Amino acid sequence: MKAAVIESLGRAVVTEVPDPAPGPREVVVEVAACGLCGTDLHILQGEFAPKLPIVPGHEFAGTVVATGAQVTEVTTGDRVAVDPSLYCYECRYCRSGHNNLCERWAAIGVTTAGGAAQYAVAPVANCVKLPDHVRTEDAALIEPLSCAVRGYDVLRSRLGSHVLIYGSGTMGLMMLELAKRTGAASVDVVDLNPARLETARLLGVSGAAAGADELDRPGGWDVVVDATGNAAAIQDGLGRVAKAGTFLQFGVADYATRVQIDPYRVYNQEITITGSMAVLHSYERAAELFANGVLDPGVFISDRLPLERYPQALEQFAAGVGRKIVVVP
Repeated sequence: MKAAVIESLGRAVVTEVPDPAPGPREVVVEVAACGLCGTDLHILQGEFAPKLPIVPGHEFAGTVVATGAQVTEVTTGDRVAVDPSLYCYECRYCRSGHNNLCERWAAIGVTTAGGAAQYAVAPVANCVKLPDHVRTEDAALIEPLSCAVRGYDVLRSRLGSHVLIYGSGTMGLMMLELAKRTGAASVDVVDLNPARLETARLLGVSGAAAGADELDRPGGWDVVVDATGNAAAIQDGLGRVAKAGTFLQFGVADYATRVQIDPYRVYNQEITITGSMAVLHSYERAAELFANGVLDPGVFISDRLPLERYPQALEQFAAGVGRKIVVVP
């Protein structure tokens, strides 16, 4: 079969790889669409994936074309979205309900072959059936949405909060949509990319600007979300949190990224600084929200490129052109 492969540091190619075969509790999915994510860029830079080469792609959906001998939950022809998370269920974090912090954490498309291919293998337990009205090629959005749902689980946001989001790429826009639906009094977005700010305005924001100084909230924001992973944005955002407010590190930063905090201010103003790591008990809820129209795929997906152009798609994504880019095998 044909697949994208990150061969080595900075090098991605499209090549032929062996067809996958399912284990007893696995299925083979014919991939309809696979989304690109910042994690894919980190893998390209030599981070996250324990070894290369790897077939990337952890945001995907498709049709079941083969099932293992012990699979009864789905049948050939079922359309599914795939939760890429792979846990050991044995370590202290799994046993305490923090599976996303698993000591042996793994994921399809990160540590094992993923969905940037014609076919991908997944445990049947990770497959969520799609209702008839959801297009399979749009359902690659469910995985990033499940990360955003996890982010809001961490926030435990109060009704009437004033929210500031750094970054209006896919993840920032998803946090925007969830903020609107969880009772935010206002939602402001900061981004240096004018085209992305226009998309935020299209979806409906209280304010959108290239910098927080252009927005009218002198006392700061109750909730500040970084969806960029950029040191300058994170540093600025930490200074925008109101008293008793919360800063959520949602964007994935490079390993070497460093910022400064003001410990006295954190103490004196009771500021919470927290993070959100991937997916945790949120994939099925994201699938239901998606089926109920929480996101408009026509807005969120800006480019659908053939799998053969995966290296070019990575370059476009790295350049910040467009919103969600998906490849179609």
